[in-house]
Amino acid sequence: MPKPFVSPAVRFAPELLLQAQAIRVVFLDVDGVLTDGGLHFTEHGEAIKRFHTLDGHGIKLLQKAGIVPAVVTGRDSVPLRLRLQQLGVQHAVYGTEDKVPAAQSILDKLGLTWSQAAMMGDDWPDLPVMQRCAFACAPSNAHAENLAIADFVTDVAAGQGAVRQLCDLLLIASGRYSALLETYQQ
Repeated sequence: MPKPFVSPAVRFAPELLLQAQAIRVVFLDVDGVLTDGGLHFTEHGEAIKRFHTLDGHGIKLLQKAGIVPAVVTGRDSVPLRLRLQQLGVQHAVYGTEDKVPAAQSILDKLGLTWSQAAMMGDDWPDLPVMQRCAFACAPSNAHAENLAIADFVTDVAAGQGAVRQLCDLLLIASGRYSALLETYQQ
């Protein structure tokens, strides 16, 4: 006989869940958020990135719940584009130093406002978007300035499932977590 699920087994403070209820789009940085922040290069100068599967599955679950994942990053690479394509991420701006206009263009395309947006960032270039979003988040190993303005700081470091923790929080806040979990129960 299968073991029963306790749903949800993950827990967040009620005030965080209330603050996150209106979120419909999540902006994510890449290096230091979706990856551990390390830059790996081949002898030919090609960038190699390591992504965590927990983060990827969380992004897919967000989409099932009607929450849009969007990437705004200062870098661009073939591995990044491939990974985002695999995850079905349709909104991404690559190679941008000024992230606010990039995020604003995505909000405009989606017909959403900053009050419906969250951002997970790890360093100074992410601060302006984090400051405008209704829900600012940072991985536990983010820069001190990002940690200082974050409404939510993950328990784990970037590239180790930090994005998944944010996804779980947003899924619970949206009321969709338990229903999605039930689709995996036998």
